[in-house]
Amino acid sequence: MGAELTAILDASVRVLDAETALMLRFQAGESACFEELVGRFQGPLLGFVYRLVRDRAASEEILQEAFLRVYLHRARYQPQARFSTWLYRIANHLALNYLRDHRRERLHDSLDEPEEEDAAPRELADRRPSAEQVLVAASVEQQRSARIRATIAALPARQRSAVVMHKYQGLDYDEIAGALQLSSSATKSLLFRAYESLRRELKDLL
Repeated sequence: MGAELTAILDASVRVLDAETALMLRFQAGESACFEELVGRFQGPLLGFVYRLVRDRAASEEILQEAFLRVYLHRARYQPQARFSTWLYRIANHLALNYLRDHRRERLHDSLDEPEEEDAAPRELADRRPSAEQVLVAASVEQQRSARIRATIAALPARQRSAVVMHKYQGLDYDEIAGALQLSSSATKSLLFRAYESLRRELKDLL
């Protein structure tokens, strides 16, 4: 790509976030930008998909399919939406399709599977509790986490996706709205209903 085209592209993406700029460069022919996008998003996106489908192998397959679609359909991307919004829209669509197609299998899923590596590590206190106290506390926390995960999983599909994007991925209302193809007001209403349901079902834990 010539220096003049590079300068034009630099000017056009200056006001955009870094990932959207990378996607535009990938569209323009810089294949290395795709690898950088994969490196930036594969961890967070895998965590997002896993929280929806609760299956490691399926999550990895969905992740690969999502990036494959980005690669194959890069010409369709329009910078009116942030790249992250477009990517989460693709991944969410694939995850919900998987859930629809494997609904019966998921009725037997275990709730005892430990959290992904993105969970915050526990810090040890100066005065360490006994081994028995640690085991009891860990068991209680595991049960609490399992119940929260099950309650989120029981939400309607769009509410579940919105909560995972908001609570675990840190997406703002506009990004969630773009990913779910909803208006900002509809997204806020969706999240309000979802959190109200969670508060109602988990009130004894609050």
